[in-house]
Amino acid sequence: MDYKLVIRTAVLAGELMLLSGAETYRVEDTMNHILKTAHTKTAEALVFRTGILATIDNPDIEPVTMMRRVKNSGTNLNRIMQVNDISRKYCAGEMPLKEAYERLGGIQKKQYKTGIYNLATLIIPAGFAPLFGGQMPEILLSAAMGALLALIITVGKRWNVNGFILDTVSSFMVAAAVFLLGAKISGVDLDIVIISAIMPLVPGVAITNAVRDILQGDYMSGNARVLEAFLTAAGIAIGAGAGMWIAGVIIAGGVR
Repeated sequence: MDYKLVIRTAVLAGELMLLSGAETYRVEDTMNHILKTAHTKTAEALVFRTGILATIDNPDIEPVTMMRRVKNSGTNLNRIMQVNDISRKYCAGEMPLKEAYERLGGIQKKQYKTGIYNLATLIIPAGFAPLFGGQMPEILLSAAMGALLALIITVGKRWNVNGFILDTVSSFMVAAAVFLLGAKISGVDLDIVIISAIMPLVPGVAITNAVRDILQGDYMSGNARVLEAFLTAAGIAIGAGAGMWIAGVIIAGGVR
């Protein structure tokens, strides 16, 4: 048994799942199943919000330990599904270890092109507008704000802007643009447009995963996710509020 390859496979699977936004307990469960195929006395995986630690030990071998730092996580349910499928087939004996490692390595960290992400960012606000009671004017303006949001996010990621700063700036720009355009367009509910436009930024999945981690007893990772979601929501609120205030000042002709 190639113990090093087993632990590399487990860590790679865990890294891909964390990068895709999987819950901590789910990552640990997947890694432990892979590690147990080594049939050693000790096979443990410890997963945090930003890192992975795995070890294999047996009386007749030298302990094998691997640690991996994980940054810039997002949400990709399809990638989580692919990792789960590969790990289950390997653990069931339907796939050799080397093939499982190679197939995990072949899973792309970025599944779609930037244009597809931008198109989705444009469509999401337009889709939320009617859910909030918006009519065609609100839908069209929300789609336009979605295009602006996609542009800001693309530029921000290209410049490696911090996620919190990017969310704050994005909500600021969108809110200010909605107010400035709304001043020239009559009959448009600006509240609906602003809420719809910032929906792609709302950390809904992060909050859900945080609650699930806490319920599973992973308090450290759960609290870290809660804090991350809270900071993201706070940044969005601060940016949107500042954008509306500054746009209102501009429309009113300056501070008096």
